Amino acid sequence: MTDRPAMSRRPDDVVITGMGAITPAGRGVVATWGGVLSGVTTAAHDERLAAAGAPVAISCRAPAFDADAELGRGATRRLDRFTHLALLAMREATAQAGLVAEDPDALHGVDVDRVGVVIGSGIGGGETWESEYARLTAEGPARVSPLFVPRMLSNTAAGTIAIRTGARGPNLTVNTACAAGASAIHVARDLVRSGTADVVIAGGVEAGITTIAMSAFAQMGALSSNPDPRSASRPFDVDRDGFVMGEGAGIVIIESRAHAEARGAEPLLTIAGCGASADAFHATAPPEDGGGAALAMERAIRDAGIDASRIGHHNAHGTSTPLNDIAETRALRSVFGAHLSDVVVTSTKGVTGHLLGAAGAVEAILAGCALREGLVPPTANLTQQDPAIELDVAHGEPRRVALGAVISASMGFGGQNAALVLTMG
Repeated sequence: MTDRPAMSRRPDDVVITGMGAITPAGRGVVATWGGVLSGVTTAAHDERLAAAGAPVAISCRAPAFDADAELGRGATRRLDRFTHLALLAMREATAQAGLVAEDPDALHGVDVDRVGVVIGSGIGGGETWESEYARLTAEGPARVSPLFVPRMLSNTAAGTIAIRTGARGPNLTVNTACAAGASAIHVARDLVRSGTADVVIAGGVEAGITTIAMSAFAQMGALSSNPDPRSASRPFDVDRDGFVMGEGAGIVIIESRAHAEARGAEPLLTIAGCGASADAFHATAPPEDGGGAALAMERAIRDAGIDASRIGHHNAHGTSTPLNDIAETRALRSVFGAHLSDVVVTSTKGVTGHLLGAAGAVEAILAGCALREGLVPPTANLTQQDPAIELDVAHGEPRRVALGAVISASMGFGGQNAALVLTMG
């Protein structure tokens, strides 16, 4: 591929100045990036699921941490795991953006009245739902925790981030299922572009590896039934048979270029374009032609003001399910046409599993890392590409590529699609 010229920069560009993540591939963006570059899956036998009799006992869990030690005494009792993950990723992002000093949570150097929070999550406090329902059935209504409601609400992550940081701008929670993390970044970008907020803490989080969720997804036929965790998540492979459930969080700090430069922050990436659409087709299945996903990507590219030929890398939704991977292939063919052979595709879900509401945010961060380093991660476990998937899929080892712009796309149940185009900061 030939070198692509850099995008022009404007003072009103919306940029990313900080990134944070905790995923099955590692604690932090650097560790997560290294994990996906390795091309080694994180899927493993899950003792907790097996002990509970879950129909599928393979998952991709985030690294262990002590919530009380890291987030304050009582965090384990007061907050669900999904909020813990969001706070850890938030701390990394705000630190990189230069928004915190001695206190790892309290913001400084910005007008907190104009700092917003937008977090995407598909499930919210899944562990709380399951544990408290078990308590209800075993011990009766009087034993249900009074903390049940604030722990399980999907807006608790966004609310807790505001409480911790003092951010008093717009505080929103987005649920577009598996597109939620990308949708949150889209909403945050618009808040900054419109002048509603100076800075927005945005991203996605999910901690839904519970017996009931695994049972439901298995009953739907969405999870891989492969007994070997090392090869269960295999996007684009001819033998793919479903996704592996993962958990994690990805958070970015979004502000205008002018605001970032005024406070001396380094723009890492530019959010050049955002697009959204609905399939208007089916509750869980994408249309065969991938028309809804194509529309979201086309809108993001048009919003970026560039030709599709400028994009050299696509971080795919790539769930490892037969329907999704084919539909996404057709969507890409529709969007890129003759230029599709110049687009290097990867699905990082081969390493991380499917992070549901966190996926879009984490994958946008990984697409940004690919752009900054000119390196596309391999798709794990791709041993024989499905002949129907006529894409240039990176596999085996990272691919060195000169990139001017990248796109990341997410597709959620309900037919909700989101796409983000990123260029260099």
